[in-house]
Amino acid sequence: MRTHEHWGYRGFLAELLEKLELKPGDIVRVRKRSLIVEGMLMPRELLYGDKPILVVRLNNGYKVGIKVDESTCIEKIEAKAFGERRVVEREQKAELPKVALLSTGGTILSKIDYETGAVKPSLNVSELLEWAPELAEVSFIEVREVLRIFSEDMTPALWAKIAEEVYRVISSGYRGVIIAHGTDTMSYTAAALAFAIRNKPSPIVLTGSQRSSDRPSTDSAFNLHAAFIVAVKAPFAESVIVMHGETGDAYALVHRGVKARKMHTSRRDAFQSINDKPIAIVYPARNELRIVGKVYEERSESKEPILENHFDNKVALVKTYPGFSSEIIDFLVDKGYRGIVVEGTGLGHAPNAVVESFKRAIDEGVSIVMTSQCLFGRVNMHVYSTGRKLLEIGVIPGDDMLPETAYVKLSWVLGKTRDVDEVRRILRTNIAGEINLRHTLDLYPRWSM
Repeated sequence: MRTHEHWGYRGFLAELLEKLELKPGDIVRVRKRSLIVEGMLMPRELLYGDKPILVVRLNNGYKVGIKVDESTCIEKIEAKAFGERRVVEREQKAELPKVALLSTGGTILSKIDYETGAVKPSLNVSELLEWAPELAEVSFIEVREVLRIFSEDMTPALWAKIAEEVYRVISSGYRGVIIAHGTDTMSYTAAALAFAIRNKPSPIVLTGSQRSSDRPSTDSAFNLHAAFIVAVKAPFAESVIVMHGETGDAYALVHRGVKARKMHTSRRDAFQSINDKPIAIVYPARNELRIVGKVYEERSESKEPILENHFDNKVALVKTYPGFSSEIIDFLVDKGYRGIVVEGTGLGHAPNAVVESFKRAIDEGVSIVMTSQCLFGRVNMHVYSTGRKLLEIGVIPGDDMLPETAYVKLSWVLGKTRDVDEVRRILRTNIAGEINLRHTLDLYPRWSM
């Protein structure tokens, strides 16, 4: 027998809402013992299942779920119409530069679904422009879905797929390409595209959202607007990440993809350039982009891009720690891994107890790259005896590369060649701004108390 339903509510709660002639959109007051909540009644969300949970949107935009029982009193304060908003068709201006927006997943291209109360992907240009109408004044937009995954499910094989689609776009005369991506692994994909597409004629811009579109503090529209400005106006042709530069809505920063890391779980300005300055600042309100850092690759329509999107999936990224065991390295070698990136301590060290395992791995043709878990600064394996031992057995210094960038680069290099000397040469060669030969102290963040 089918359970009675009313706008997603089931069972006795559905019957109660019908009896009270309440529907989503109505302003209600809910009393439960000492709790009093006022707001808009929302449809039942799927995550609550069959539980008698009433969903109310507060005036500040956040939603609360209230479990309804015999002590709960629900009253209507005001009746309001509710339903899907009418999409306002906005004309795109064909004379504007053409930009492709590729979706891989994440929350940035999601919007509230007023039928279910949930957040769903929005890949329709009309809906996108209704949500962020300012984009229609920046470029002519085409939207394509490449993937629909959580960013934690990204793989080297999917980097190759994204790179192939990006290559198609930038080979077709588009002014730029934007990739909507989950923030957790965005820097890995940005690095992968920096290596996989050479001689780029236009920028590859990755952007995302720390907070979904149903939250008052969402950063989705702001980041997307900034990304479109970069795609159209940037004088450079690099793989970059564009995200909030501070917690407000004053400006966004353009981080070089091979030098960026997500440094906070939830802040809107979570991304930071490591061992590098941001390339540019974007002021969306003024439709302005200002270069503040070094540009490695200039934009030019005459450039012919080169696709080199083979990645080796037998590469591991491991972190040393007190008690780090040689069994970990032995296991990876036994499993056929061809490359290992090590997040070592300080200037690039690993416990002496694992040196012999490193040597056996290198003797069997495994490339081992040393980076530092300090992040800022560079490895220098000549200073202390442990570092010198690692150099003597063939460990490759990762210079000032981020561990994740070194991991992506090693995967890309091993997708091109297995020759040990060639692997070392390419890894030590600056390809896309991933290696800086000199550092200044102003690259290190300082906070005043």
